[in-house]
Parts: sequence; C-alpha cells; structure tokens
Amino acid sequence: MNKRYLYIILGYCFSSLLFFACKTTPTPEELPFETPAIADIVMYEVNVPALSTTHNLQGVTARLDSIEGMGINTIWLMPIFPVGDLNSFGSPYCVKDYTAVNPDLGTLTDLQTLVKEAHSRNIAVILDWVANHTAWDNNWIDNEGWYSVDGSGNIISPPGTGWNDVADLNFTNADMRLAMIDAMEYWVAEADIDGFRCDAADYVPFDFWKQALDSLKNNTDKNLILLAEGARADHFTAGFQLNFSWNFLTSIKNVFSASSYVSVLYSTNTSEYGVVPAGAQKLRFITNHDETNINPAPNVYGGQEGAVAASVITYYLQGVPMLYCGQEVGVSSAGAYSGSINWTINPNIYAQYKSILQFYKNSNALRYGTLQTYTNANVAIFKKYTTDETVLTIVNARNLNQTISIDATLQGDWINAITNEQITLSATMDLLPYQYLILKK
Repeated sequence: MNKRYLYIILGYCFSSLLFFACKTTPTPEELPFETPAIADIVMYEVNVPALSTTHNLQGVTARLDSIEGMGINTIWLMPIFPVGDLNSFGSPYCVKDYTAVNPDLGTLTDLQTLVKEAHSRNIAVILDWVANHTAWDNNWIDNEGWYSVDGSGNIISPPGTGWNDVADLNFTNADMRLAMIDAMEYWVAEADIDGFRCDAADYVPFDFWKQALDSLKNNTDKNLILLAEGARADHFTAGFQLNFSWNFLTSIKNVFSASSYVSVLYSTNTSEYGVVPAGAQKLRFITNHDETNINPAPNVYGGQEGAVAASVITYYLQGVPMLYCGQEVGVSSAGAYSGSINWTINPNIYAQYKSILQFYKNSNALRYGTLQTYTNANVAIFKKYTTDETVLTIVNARNLNQTISIDATLQGDWINAITNEQITLSATMDLLPYQYLILKK
C-alpha cells in the first residue's frame, strides 16, 4: 500500500479513537426532558399566589427544590391567565385571555423559566385549562355564535351552575373550537408545557375533547399529560389518561367521619376502576382548591394526624396521588390562602408527607403491584405486591385505639418502610388513633 494512504488511514483511526475517548456522558441538563409515565406521576396542585410571599411564578420557581424533595414529579398550575373584571369576583377560572400570562403572576418569560427549571429537576408542568366558559370581558365575547344564548339572544352563564362570573361557550361553533385548540397548542409551543388539567371537563362535549386532544397529540412530539376534572368514562376514549376520583373522595370523607366502614373504600375503588382502560388512572386526593375553600383537610379528617392517615390510604390503595399545596404543612383554614402559606408550621406533618410520597415514588409495588385487601370495619389493611416487592399498609381510620387481628398470611417479619426498623407481626396488633404502618419485604 502507498505510504501516503497508510498515513491517512492511520491518522483517521487515531482521530476517531481520540473523539470517542474524549466524549463524555451527557449531563442531566443536556438530556431531553421526558414526562413521567402516567402510573409514575406524583402530582402537586399549585395555587400560584399562595405558594410564596412574592405571590407569582418566580416564587414557584424558587420552591422547586422543596417540591422535588417531596417526591413530586408533576406540577399542576392553577390558571395563570389574566382574570376578567366584568361580573368577576376574582376567580382565576374567570379567564380574560387564553394566550396571555396574568401580569400579577409574571410574564411569559417567567413561565418559560419555571418550566425549564422544573424540567431540569425531572418535574413536568401542566396548565389548568378552562374550556367550558370565559370571563364576560374575554376578547372572544364579540364573536357571533361563540357563546350560548337564551331565547332572546342574550349570552348566558353555564346553566344550572350559579357561575354568574363567567359566560358559557357554544361548542356547536366550529370557529370557536378551532380557536380553543390553537390556544392550547400555543402553550405547548411557546412555554414547553407538558399537558393540561382540564377544568369542568364533564360540562364539555366528548367530540370537542376528542378533536382537541387528537390535535394536541398530532402537533407535538411530547408525551402530554392529559387530566380531566370529571368522572365521565368517555374521557378516556377522548384521549385523557387521568380523571378525578370524586366518588373515592366522598368515601374517604365518610370513613373518617365514622359514617362508613373502611370496606366502602375498597368497593368504591373497584367501582371507579371498572371503567378505566389499561394504562389509564384515577387521580386520588383528600383535598384540592375547591375543597379547601369549603372546609380545609384537617377539619374534615379529624385533625392533622387524621388527614395524614387518610392520605396514606388514598395514595397507596390505587391511582395517581395528588397533594394540594399547603396540605403538607397542615394548612387549617381557607383564609390562609388569601395570603401566602407559612412553610414553617407543623414540621412533623411535613416530614410525614415527605416520607410517604418519597416511598411511593420509589416503590414498584405501590405503583404497579397487585392489590389485596383484608376486612376490618375501622382499619384499612391492604397489601400490594410484585414478584420483587410486597408492601403492607395498615391505617387506623378512627380517632380511637383499635385492636386488630392480623391474617395468618401476614404474620412474621417485615421492615418498616419509613424507619427501616424490623417489625414482627403476630396474631393481634394494637393501634393508636390514626396510627399507620407501612411495611415492606
């Protein structure tokens, strides 16, 4: 072989070896963000003004490390759009402009920064989308045929709701539907958001959701998270992967008020999941922004420890767990949300929620395991298991001491999943009020 060509070949080989030898593993910041699988989601509802003393999107960004530390991997931002003035009482669900950021909360750049910083921590961000209605001074209001009207041609509020601060949209109007879909796609393109929590989804026709969600999926490479605030079975057919567990919320309240036995939780769980297709999930929670405005969680569940106990059952039995901001420090009055949350109160409650959610996030049995329940009127006893892991959850749902029988198949040695201490279960067990045990092996 000609020496000139030999030198060229050797030089090329040396350069290639040098390139591969010097190439480093990409840092987390260099890797593309991927939304969590639906069954892996741990969701956090964020009331933006309440989260910090700055009452804005920058305040949410500043708390991302704390949110990540809780085991959260998905943030749901309550509506961040400008709020209407006409007939309004200030609800963020009274949307004046679908493609703008409320200046009281910040700017588009602030939202983009929040999403970027969340992604760097492997946290997805979804927006609260209010499709059913708009503010009376929304810039759509002059478009003929875009709103529902009465017999005299006057625009009306959503019938039968009492929501007089908003105007009902007309989903028979094709132009309005396309404008709505364009607005949703705007946020995916401009702010890189990862999906939507769709408000009052039961009030919006199935065929619109199908049209909108198909368009969203076809116009992005992202695996969007699509959550319906509703309970209709056809939400899943339309393309949602999640909807709300309203029936379970009612059941868990009834159990902790001592008006129902624990067994109602198991029957409600079976009933709700009876219409959920493979791969989809129910969103499970003990409170949210609507519930807190009516009666904060500690009041409903017999106090701070009762609320934590109710959360353990709700998060671990089945479904995707959702925590409402402030719940983790036991916010005890709706008025607390008119200011900002005091993050220094109830550190013991915070530590419990952190341990509960962190263990859930890292447990394949809790997220994917087979469920088996055990009968007791006052104490929830259930296990979830895979071939590699078994988790046993025992929760006293009463504000009274309980002595329970332990099934023979559960007796023996376990590890406390929170403290890592060994515990041996015998034929009976005494439980303090609202005491819970999370065991693994």
